Amino acid sequence: MDSLFFNITDTKYKVTELLKNRDEYIKRVDISNGVFFLDIHVNKTNIETHFKNLDRFAAICVVKKGDFKLYDNIDKRVFNLNQNSINILLSSKQDLKITTNENEQKDVFILFIADFFLKRYLSGNPNEAIDFLYNFLQENTTCKLINTLSIDALSLYIIDKIINIKPDSLMKSITCEHYILEFIIQRFSLFDIIEDEIEEDEFCISKSAKDILLKNFVNPPSIKLLAHMCATNESKLKKIFKKVYKTTIYGYIQKLRLEKANLLLKEQSLNIGEIAKEVGYKHQGHFSKLFFETYDVYPKDLLKKKP
Repeated sequence: MDSLFFNITDTKYKVTELLKNRDEYIKRVDISNGVFFLDIHVNKTNIETHFKNLDRFAAICVVKKGDFKLYDNIDKRVFNLNQNSINILLSSKQDLKITTNENEQKDVFILFIADFFLKRYLSGNPNEAIDFLYNFLQENTTCKLINTLSIDALSLYIIDKIINIKPDSLMKSITCEHYILEFIIQRFSLFDIIEDEIEEDEFCISKSAKDILLKNFVNPPSIKLLAHMCATNESKLKKIFKKVYKTTIYGYIQKLRLEKANLLLKEQSLNIGEIAKEVGYKHQGHFSKLFFETYDVYPKDLLKKKP
């Protein structure tokens, strides 16, 4: 069986055109040993791809337009990857088929990351995202969809930097890998990993608080009221929440607000001040400062004007 990944010798950046018509293309771009991406833009051509191998990889599939179906022929499962979604999949052995609808515009970015690439960045803590994913891939498992979220402005911003590196630019491989790592960090930080030593009652209390905050992060209850709603006291709630989710309650509220703002920025229907108020911040300047501290980019740079 052929591997999805190749061993680089004299090149660190390789572009392969898998399809090239007047207004359609499919490009495979190999960045370094263990990392490549597919940039797919087709209007009428139906895509049907089958691959069968023993690679261990994580894939981040960003479906900007169109819908995909992924068939796992080993476990007889079907995954629907829908428009306007970002999906993280893991697989340590594959017999997969990918299909799309004919005469439907497809605009998709898929990043493939080999387990041996992830291994470079292991921390030794099984509850770190990369360690968790790497250890999962060492098991004899078929394709698994572990996370699906809506597309956000920051992801599109980073992907744009990845796919638009100029062919003749200097150090394009290391530049692209830098953007790839930025994208990996941003995506892998968005799902929670609960440590094994968390007690059941601790998880239940913190999960109750989290569920309440998810629904009320724009105007959240006070910690006193939140503790009452979770049938505990303030001190215990704050201690347990930080133990389980590795952040304070205020920090989690801020995370939810900025994630929502990131989604609103993609829609481009509100200005910065309106978005700030929409997610719970009274002052635009304070919102912009927090956004930059979190994502290393100002919201104004993501809010591109409509033509």
